[in-house]
Amino acid sequence: MKIGRRLILFAMICTSTVVAEASSLVIEISADKVARKLVPVCIELPAVLGEAKQVSLFEVDSNQRIPCQIEAGSPPKVWWMLEHLPAGETRRYRLTAVDSDDSKAGNGTTAPAPDMTATVDGQALAISIEGLPVLKYQQAVMPSADPAKPFYARSGFIHPVFEPAGRAVTEAMPADHMHQHALMFAWVNAEFEGRKVDFWNSHKEQGLVRNVRLEDIQVGPVFIRFKARLEHVDQTPEDGPRVALHELWDVKVFHRTDGFLFDWQSTLTCATESPLKLLKHDYGGLCLRGRDEWNIADGGEFLTSEGKTRANGNHTRPHWCDLSGPLPVTPVPQAPTASKATPAINGTQEPATSPAPWGGIAVLDHPSNFRFPQPVRLHPHMPYLSVTPAPLGPFEIEPGKPYITRFRFFTHTGKPEANVIDQLWADYAQPVASQVIE
Repeated sequence: MKIGRRLILFAMICTSTVVAEASSLVIEISADKVARKLVPVCIELPAVLGEAKQVSLFEVDSNQRIPCQIEAGSPPKVWWMLEHLPAGETRRYRLTAVDSDDSKAGNGTTAPAPDMTATVDGQALAISIEGLPVLKYQQAVMPSADPAKPFYARSGFIHPVFEPAGRAVTEAMPADHMHQHALMFAWVNAEFEGRKVDFWNSHKEQGLVRNVRLEDIQVGPVFIRFKARLEHVDQTPEDGPRVALHELWDVKVFHRTDGFLFDWQSTLTCATESPLKLLKHDYGGLCLRGRDEWNIADGGEFLTSEGKTRANGNHTRPHWCDLSGPLPVTPVPQAPTASKATPAINGTQEPATSPAPWGGIAVLDHPSNFRFPQPVRLHPHMPYLSVTPAPLGPFEIEPGKPYITRFRFFTHTGKPEANVIDQLWADYAQPVASQVIE
């Protein structure tokens, strides 16, 4: 009997040890050939931690605790912000499953997220970081600015988008082109079930894009994530409107304050057994409209990863494109936790009272996108661009084959710095490599 009890006790101790070891792992990330600075890192949650509802992350060398966040899915992932890792170097972290439920945000970490805020009202979802506004998603229908033209009313777009000094860099429903709604996604030259449909130019009253519902809002110390369901509706059938496409937006806004960084992903699926045919066109897909004040001669500027501008960049195929222009000089909104602000790209961020009289937003094309790098439509005089495969010829969105598009956006105060955006694109296109060490 005593021998049997000892064997049982020994087995219990061994089992506990295996569980303890399995609940804590050392992860190594590698920068490879890309220098990393103030960027999000994402790795798949190792299988032995796959059931963990919360995790903690410590840098091995410094034993510094790093805020991290779980993204549910199959497989689940864990995210954190990487301050700096030079090209060619590696870094190790200890990732541990945490049993206790002391997370105020329910975000898969043991750290609450007081600096990350998502507020929903009847009109929009507003996201802010450390008290600074970042963007709004317009879930309700924004009425037309001209009551005589009600067809310009729209929902399902992002506006405003702010730069770090609290000034909007986008415009919705500008007087000259009321169908342009800041950051939106719509096709122009389309055919559906034999009918011509234009989902972009609202005044034709052929098609519209509308928000269906907002869902899955997650607030954590690393990012705020939301999903939105939309519909692309063909308005031309005689027997009434017909939904041609379902769309899912998946947006992540990362905890960075020297320049706001967010990921946008669209998944389009056919709503019927009929494909949507997209014909060759100058623009369509992603639209980004800048401030109305930039709609003057020399009022706004484009810059691409190839160094091209409005004068020579139209329909070129860069990795990224920036839209910027002059901004009013107003006092910068001070975050209540300014001492915790993310370090600036060129040093420590100091509270500013007179921000640079310029700002903008860069859009970064992902290598997985169809016909990457996609051409950019740079309007000859308006502050608007489109990133689209349409100029390269016709294609179809087919039933049973999701059409996925990904972009990363970066807003900045001051003129665009090409080397900074180059680094951001390289990190986006070639994420850090990771492996389990022990």
